[in-house]
Amino acid sequence: MANIIGAIASSHTPTIGFALDANKQQDAAWAPIFQAYEPVKQWLAEKKPDVMLVIYNDHVTSFFFDHYSAFALGIGESYQAADEGGGARKLPPVAGHTGLARHIGQSLMADEFDMSFFQEKGLDHGCFSPLSILWDHEDSWPGKIVPLQIGVLQFPVPSARRCFKLGQGLRRAIESYPEDLNVVLVATGGLSHQVHGERCGFNNTPWDQQFLDLFESDPETLLNMTHADYAKLGGWESAEVVMWMAMRGAMASKVNCIHREYYLPSMTGIAVALYENAAPADKALSAAALEAHRAHIGHQTAGVEELEGTYPFTLETSVRAYRVNKYLHQLVKPEFRAQFKDNPDATYDAAGLTAEERDLISRRDWRGMIHYGVIFFLLEKLGAVVGVSNLHIYAAMRGQSLEDFQKTRNTKAMYSVGSSATWDKK
Repeated sequence: MANIIGAIASSHTPTIGFALDANKQQDAAWAPIFQAYEPVKQWLAEKKPDVMLVIYNDHVTSFFFDHYSAFALGIGESYQAADEGGGARKLPPVAGHTGLARHIGQSLMADEFDMSFFQEKGLDHGCFSPLSILWDHEDSWPGKIVPLQIGVLQFPVPSARRCFKLGQGLRRAIESYPEDLNVVLVATGGLSHQVHGERCGFNNTPWDQQFLDLFESDPETLLNMTHADYAKLGGWESAEVVMWMAMRGAMASKVNCIHREYYLPSMTGIAVALYENAAPADKALSAAALEAHRAHIGHQTAGVEELEGTYPFTLETSVRAYRVNKYLHQLVKPEFRAQFKDNPDATYDAAGLTAEERDLISRRDWRGMIHYGVIFFLLEKLGAVVGVSNLHIYAAMRGQSLEDFQKTRNTKAMYSVGSSATWDKK
């Protein structure tokens, strides 16, 4: 099974990434930051974790308020540094661990956390600022990540207690993953800071130190605090430290603090801390519970495999067939529809479709596309563009003519999601 070997808490202020990229490791103002992270870097180099699960928040970079989620889990194959306005940092893409991510997503949903899932979104300084100082990455990264974005900018946002419960769910999810993996949790954000309004620049170092004490030895006190409590003590934006509680919930009730450092250079109290569970888990005692949890994860879809001709669109399918689904999704845009009708091969080239994907679309192989992993609701968009009704697609799914399929319906009504129906004008 996967094993949580430790946890790191880190501020994610962009100044960390700036100082690193500008080679300011020896400058008096910045050197304390790099010195504080060095023991954690050494620990990671010794432990060589397979995966880091990074809990962070996006800063209105890749996630905007047209669709804002409380908990968004990355399930993609790789992640780029996001452009936050001045050009993306020159960092290599970091690989995602899709298998673990899918398992975590299924587990959290089974535990009734309403997750959203993302692919191909750039990760901003919330993730890459601490990651780039923790892992050497000149050409590539030494491991994979699973990013978990928590929406803490647009209120209402998850409470500290809700994040702690999420962490407990993360522990069940990770430890029930059947593959042997060493996983490190990374919680980012804070500490005291406020970056807006007349209170901008507020800091409270005594509270930062007290928070770190409570986080290690008495997290229950922190769970009882409201966002207003955190804002009063640490500044409005410091309320993002509720993300640390997700990491704390995934650790044992008693932890050992291996390293802890704090520094306030400018706007944000920068802390880095490293924790290990005080006692290792007893695998023999937990084996039955983990097996029961794996059954719990699959409970809602148990037996689906016995339904002939049924192909659930799962997280695995979503990742595997992402390219072709993304291509077909562009059909909702009038300009792309025009390009597709005028020169489909050029659009195939631009999307990097494989020969098989091009063939499936060009031949309008509706059933073949379903088998390949295309979700039906993109097929009906393709049908609307090329003048094929939903009924034609349904018939093709069953290997029937339109006339034979209509005999199985109560009416012979024809329809499509398109605003104009060329098949109805013939």
